[in-house]
Amino acid sequence: MTVHSGLTAARFRAVLGHFCTGVAVVTAPGPAGFACQSFAALSLDPPLVLFCAGKESRSLPVIRAAGVFAVNVLAGEQQGLSTVFGRSGPDKFAGVDWSPAESGSPLLAGVLTWVDCVLRTEHEAGDHVIVVGEVRALGPVNDGRPLLFYRGRYAAAERGGEPSGPLEELVTWPRPTDWV
Repeated sequence: MTVHSGLTAARFRAVLGHFCTGVAVVTAPGPAGFACQSFAALSLDPPLVLFCAGKESRSLPVIRAAGVFAVNVLAGEQQGLSTVFGRSGPDKFAGVDWSPAESGSPLLAGVLTWVDCVLRTEHEAGDHVIVVGEVRALGPVNDGRPLLFYRGRYAAAERGGEPSGPLEELVTWPRPTDWV
């Protein structure tokens, strides 16, 4: 990492580790897949999402060749699945229950939900690639807690009650539909 005003890779990781992220597995026909913390909604119209992959990712060329991918949002009890897809291995799908999406991308069993996409564009960014996909299908939303990653560790969201006030009071955009 290039050093700027005392910035080190270790300090960068420590500070940004305080931002809690969800954990997903990005998959493509092949099958191929990897655990991903850098997934986000990008646009409502058209419906776009993005994820970031390391330039050296072995799954990225498979996703490019297929031109499609799915994002599987992991549930709190799926830490083991994240670990499998977070490591290099000859067959990450061995023993993993999955079914193909319409695109052919693997949809993993037990996930909170999934998003099936067509690869739209890529942008190089440092040692990663930002991949943008156009959403073609959405999975059912399952009740459960998400698998989270915070300060270098897995966690599951705590069960809690309903928010104390209506969502409209918390959102500062002109319309609640502006928030994804």
